[in-house]
Amino acid sequence: MRAVSIDYGDARIGVAGSDDLGFLAHPLETVAAQPRPDALRRLAEIVRARRAELVVVGLPIRADGTEGPSAEKVRKFADTLRPLLPAGVAVDFQDEFRSTTIAAEQLRSAGKRARHHKPVIDQAAAVVILQEYLDARQPLLPPPFDPEP
Repeated sequence: MRAVSIDYGDARIGVAGSDDLGFLAHPLETVAAQPRPDALRRLAEIVRARRAELVVVGLPIRADGTEGPSAEKVRKFADTLRPLLPAGVAVDFQDEFRSTTIAAEQLRSAGKRARHHKPVIDQAAAVVILQEYLDARQPLLPPPFDPEP
């Protein structure tokens, strides 16, 4: 299952994609969020070019588990994007709690300085969102065979 994830922001939209088997997420690009029609068109092009079957959108859920105005804005954005996607492409949501923080930590541990994060932080957050989504849906592997009784 090929998937694309979106980390929506008012200024920038991070985009990540999965491998063909739906196991690993990797960064794709950062799309300018404005003008909105151009951003929507570019996201639909990415989905089409990658032949994605699923778009996962990061949803900002509050710490208490409720949705606020930010989540409503993301849902409206997804509703606007949905008709531009190829037929049969599903749209789902993944809690994006701490995705940007986790992405920043990963970039720091990879030796990237904070001032160099801005161009890629949104992509890295989209990777975190997609990887968490994929990991939550992978079947558990059976334990390794132990020939000793």
